[in-house]
Amino acid sequence: MKRYGFVIQLRDGMEAEYRRLHGSVWPEVLEQIRKSNISDYSIFLRDGLLFGTYMYSGEDHDADMQKMAEDPATQRWWKLTAPCQVPIATAADGEWWASMEEVFHFEG
Repeated sequence: MKRYGFVIQLRDGMEAEYRRLHGSVWPEVLEQIRKSNISDYSIFLRDGLLFGTYMYSGEDHDADMQKMAEDPATQRWWKLTAPCQVPIATAADGEWWASMEEVFHFEG
């Protein structure tokens, strides 16, 4: 399993809408996340920054992310969540959620 972390800016004035949307994520979106070999997925919020993390258990992360991006329910979901977000200033060209490097992990 590999852990992923990523960050994006929450657009000013969109916190309530973002919280409302994530209070009832559509079952078909959650199923696509599961089918994409993602588990233990969380999104945290602090000072306008959204930090996401998940565990990936598949063999080809890029291919699984492409399948997720092609899923019609996920596309409809992203049309609702995208207006709530803006990439951070240091995101790479075309990068929405910016990838983060894990520098420490302790499993206990």
